[in-house]
Amino acid sequence: MGSAQSRRITPGANPTKRKNATKKNATKKNATKKARPRNPATQGTPVAPAKIIQGDCLDHLSRLAKHADRFDLVYVDPPFNTGFAHSARKKRGARAQGETAYDDSWGGLNNFLDMLRPRVTAMRTVMSDVGSLWLHLDHRAIHDTKIILDDVFGAAHFRGEIIWVPGNGSRRRSGPGVTHQTILIYSKTLEMIWNGDDPALREPFAATSLRTHFRKKDEDGRQYRDRTINGKTYRYYADEGRRLGSVWSDCPAMNANTPLSDETTGYPTQKPEALLERIILASSLVGSRVLDPMCGSGTTIAVAARLGRPAVGMDRSATACRIARKRIR
Repeated sequence: MGSAQSRRITPGANPTKRKNATKKNATKKNATKKARPRNPATQGTPVAPAKIIQGDCLDHLSRLAKHADRFDLVYVDPPFNTGFAHSARKKRGARAQGETAYDDSWGGLNNFLDMLRPRVTAMRTVMSDVGSLWLHLDHRAIHDTKIILDDVFGAAHFRGEIIWVPGNGSRRRSGPGVTHQTILIYSKTLEMIWNGDDPALREPFAATSLRTHFRKKDEDGRQYRDRTINGKTYRYYADEGRRLGSVWSDCPAMNANTPLSDETTGYPTQKPEALLERIILASSLVGSRVLDPMCGSGTTIAVAARLGRPAVGMDRSATACRIARKRIR
């Protein structure tokens, strides 16, 4: 089965712009449960089917490849080679005493990389020709993993990296603490879906820039500025914002890791929905198939389904699969 695509987007092409709509405040006064704010461009999108498969993704990816299943987006958040087991919280404050979610001990970096290489190779085989892989790690293994991905995909297919700042702050006293994680992006071919003009990939212009440059208004009252580069004039509107850069610090991890948040499942190292929403809107279309072969608590799968992308999640952990299935139900 191929992915259901409305169009293919090549690098540099302008994707279909979604309408800007006013966000509705879903939170009612004195309500017992808060609704998470949604991207207004995704309102009304039918929920797509989602599936969770328990087991090693290496085995399942081989079967998918034989059936010609292809995905426009593969997001993978593998273990980070931390050297210890991670437990899931069953109730507030009970993470340390909770059940083991997964063991992240590999006996050294080389063993971890030996585990990862055949799996990312298998992930490539199930990607569509306009598909992309987003691989999420931290400083422990990201540099060595990039060497592997350059080899598996080809260095020319490296499309960039995202520096994600979870916002937890530094605890290290003997030197600069590492307070970011890195997501490497690779495409299968020289084409990939990239919705660079989606509101999810825009941020407001700096106040100084608005004050200094956006002094004109069009017939509709919208502030804008014109820039002439090499004899061609480009118009920029203040209300559209600027394209987001490669450092994302506005998707705090706390949204996914505090019992006070409705999206928290208690699964360790759970990523926030806002982060996955941006990734999915950036590199897939409504109807595109999304894969998370090490899905953990199922954040990718839940968000993809809500955004109208059929999604498949896989994980070796029975705890992860139980939590993810409950979540997508």
